[in-house]
Amino acid sequence: MKSRRAISNTVFAAVTIILVMVAALGFGLYLTMPRTVTVTKPVIMNQTVTKTIYLNRTIYVNRTITIPEAKAISGAFLNSQVITFNYTAQFMCTPNLIQFFPNQTQANQVAMGCEVGAVNSSAFPANAAPVYVVVPAFAGISIFGVQQLGANPLGFPVFHYNGQNYTVVTQCGAAGTPTACPDHMTYIYSPAFTAVEQSLGIKNGVFGLPEGVLPTPAHEHVVTFSTNTSIPWYVVVVLDFNPNIFPNPVTGQCQAIVPSNQSSPTGLCLNSYSNVQKALHTYDSAVMTANQANPIWSTLLKSSLDAVEVPSNMVLYFSDPSTYPYPL
Repeated sequence: MKSRRAISNTVFAAVTIILVMVAALGFGLYLTMPRTVTVTKPVIMNQTVTKTIYLNRTIYVNRTITIPEAKAISGAFLNSQVITFNYTAQFMCTPNLIQFFPNQTQANQVAMGCEVGAVNSSAFPANAAPVYVVVPAFAGISIFGVQQLGANPLGFPVFHYNGQNYTVVTQCGAAGTPTACPDHMTYIYSPAFTAVEQSLGIKNGVFGLPEGVLPTPAHEHVVTFSTNTSIPWYVVVVLDFNPNIFPNPVTGQCQAIVPSNQSSPTGLCLNSYSNVQKALHTYDSAVMTANQANPIWSTLLKSSLDAVEVPSNMVLYFSDPSTYPYPL
């Protein structure tokens, strides 16, 4: 099962180069639709290439760089800094969701027991620590990476505002897409997913999946400490409904897109645990403005609260080595 969920070395290297180029070119968190990204050919590991790259707004023409061999890694945030997750084992979901929802047998089989919405913390490994998985919920159902639901071909969500489309670049694209992260669950069950589906008139699930089962959405990670030792981390989902506080995966910076009543619209940029906790109790007019056509917001929240925290039964295994996650 692991081979199905882990992105290939080739795709990871190509995607991380794209992310670095996005941030360095100064387009901030988002790429507008006219500035599309195309992966024209795979990148070979451990090769030296010559190309024009952009760093800190300075153009280096035909600079030679060596692309390191990709590992099972992704980006993350610790105290507003970009760090690396090195995944060391397959995920686990405990206890199996059938213990929470006994009638969801089919959902349990497809989602491999993974669920958002209920938790039994006593089932987690003894030394498990929290990892906050921040989902750009303001981008609506495109967060699930399906093009028919509005995602772009790379698996990133697309946010619609003021007549313009913004592709939201994340540390992990949705499951089953070219930008998915390694050792993540492919599908997740949630009663919240069922509620959103039903609000859209969907009564029997989508794309052949059981009701309430959808791909793992695009997301970013926030942790409270770093360790070079692999440990289990239990997933706490944070639904972000404010586009102004969703961080660029490469720089960790946020960009104000929607008008806000806050003196600093990006002040609670979700690149640290402290900001995540403050966002859970902060009301911002930008949320109401950004989410008028968002079925996730209208079904689950419908207020101006920045973010909502949701427990899960999911556990990931990784360490945080002192390296930068994106090749330069």
